[in-house]
Amino acid sequence: MERPIHYISPEKLTYSIIEDILENHKILVLSDESVALIEKSKAYLDRKMSETNGPLYGINTGFGALCNIEVSKDDLSKLQENLVISHACNLGPEIPSDVVRLMLMLKAHALAKGNSAVQLITVQRILDLFNADILPIVCEQGSLGASGDLAPLAKLFLPLLGMGEVYHKGVRKQAADVLAEMGWKPIRLQAKEGLALLNGTQFMSAHAVFTLLKAFRLLDYADIIGAISLDSFDGLIEPFMAQVQEIRPHSGQIKTAANFRKLLNGSELISRKKTHIQDPYSFRCIPQVHGAVKDAIFYVAGVIETEINSVTDNPTVFPDDDLIISGGNFHGEPLALSLDFLAIALSEIGSISERRTYRLISGDRNLPEFLVASPGLNSGFMIPQYAAASIVSQNKQLSTPASVDSIPSSNEQEDHVSMGGNAATKALKVATNIYSILAIELYNAAQAMEFRRPAKSSVYLESFLADYRQHVSFVNEDTLMYVGINKTIEFLEKGKYSL
Repeated sequence: MERPIHYISPEKLTYSIIEDILENHKILVLSDESVALIEKSKAYLDRKMSETNGPLYGINTGFGALCNIEVSKDDLSKLQENLVISHACNLGPEIPSDVVRLMLMLKAHALAKGNSAVQLITVQRILDLFNADILPIVCEQGSLGASGDLAPLAKLFLPLLGMGEVYHKGVRKQAADVLAEMGWKPIRLQAKEGLALLNGTQFMSAHAVFTLLKAFRLLDYADIIGAISLDSFDGLIEPFMAQVQEIRPHSGQIKTAANFRKLLNGSELISRKKTHIQDPYSFRCIPQVHGAVKDAIFYVAGVIETEINSVTDNPTVFPDDDLIISGGNFHGEPLALSLDFLAIALSEIGSISERRTYRLISGDRNLPEFLVASPGLNSGFMIPQYAAASIVSQNKQLSTPASVDSIPSSNEQEDHVSMGGNAATKALKVATNIYSILAIELYNAAQAMEFRRPAKSSVYLESFLADYRQHVSFVNEDTLMYVGINKTIEFLEKGKYSL
């Protein structure tokens, strides 16, 4: 079966388009319009170089603090090659394969806008790597998030030169061997190309997109699982009524309350008469907390969507205006601040979830202590809450902002940096942790629901729980709890539940 195609063009990339490309393993192909834009900018730069005797930053000069040193025309290709080789100081754990795919896609999309003056073959080879699932090995550490993501982007593009390592067919190999196997010659970089590849925010923005795709699903899961917890805790629906939200009309709050009314519609448990008049904040204030997180995440999503549709290398060429400008679009401050915000917001989803888990095991509201029939002999769900608390605490540590830090580099030429690369990797870790925290809440809430039988929750939530019980069983007596937690995480990661 032929793989479907996505055409790289000036058309705006959206999250739904990106998710479709990844999930359906689409091939990336340059549109005719993008080919024309790439060739036009390259021809303009070549003509400009032939007409200019003076220095052009990054084109016939050194980089960073070496910008005042001119390089002879005979050495321009070597200058660009040396840039990629010397900057590949990318260390630490490897990043996820889908983030590498996103880096390749987003860089090709940016270069295809016609402001970077690169060779057509260079962009095509980036797409070749993506389409053949030849993934350069890129690691977490090394970016300051200012002159672009220099170190990780250098590591990403070493294989264009026949250097570095890649994963091909799931096997770690030398890039030179894979290029030979594919019948591809190493790219000989021309003027400015190394800088066009390395300057840019694709390490930060790829992490941001990947984290946001997780976050969108986590928002739905937080509401679904929160609704199961509320119903199994014998909670009140009144704090979710529309009138409460209308007098404090934050959009996320309104949306969250509406979700809960929809999720719990028809539940025997939520509609029965209560003996208590208030719920703890972790239940009563779900619209305010989940809602604020939604508003934060959608704000961040807007910033990131602007970023992935931007040109962020330097210098940039404007053929129609006859301009080559050395600017600062590579600076990651918009991303760094947003990624810190994203981590903080997601962390709050985990924080309130863990408190609901605690309430479910506390022995309140006629639920057995630790959610087992024979507490004492059985510890039951005592320790999953410990695990959730530990992960919540780690998220608080990971949510310390990276963007408030700056360490000058390149002999003070790059004297303010965003640290957005660190913000990016932290945000992804927080999102991954939220799956674990919500999984523990679901494990507890589903257990608690069984002690409310024969009463039923809503049709939607009973269907969700029935699906869940196909993977994770009710706990009658002490068992290996990590097995149930891991199965719950897998259930959430593979599920397609949405609101």
